[in-house]
Amino acid sequence: MRIRNKQHSMRSKLSLCLLLWAAALGLQAQSTSQQAGTVPTINADLGSCSVLFTAKDGTGKAVPGATLRVRIAYGFMGIRKLDLETSTNNDGKARFQGMPSDLKRALFFHASKDKLVGTAFYDAAKNCDAEHTIVMMPKKDEPDAANPGDQTEEQK
Repeated sequence: MRIRNKQHSMRSKLSLCLLLWAAALGLQAQSTSQQAGTVPTINADLGSCSVLFTAKDGTGKAVPGATLRVRIAYGFMGIRKLDLETSTNNDGKARFQGMPSDLKRALFFHASKDKLVGTAFYDAAKNCDAEHTIVMMPKKDEPDAANPGDQTEEQK
């Protein structure tokens, strides 16, 4: 009788472990599918404006994993500075929220990934809740200023 109870107890423990393992895999798959649809958001906590960016390459395809950066100068004489950075999701989207609407100058956002770069201009005073597309193109090679002999005739 005791051997039978031990076997039954081992079977139930094994079944419970398998059930927990299967549930964990199901939750992981669900969270991965939710991450693909969520837009990475970074909050500046300086106002109520927001901007949604979509990073695309020259052919119009989304650029996932592109890094978007901005420096916000605010306060008296723009003496305070805030650097924000986030990456795009699989759809090439990223959102900046809590942006100030009363800046003296508009903001330039810089995007980069591998050899692709792009910029976007955002003026919260004109459009508080905006959507912009950043078209990312291959970075042009700049001539070496220390060695001007490497320049072609067109570059001189």
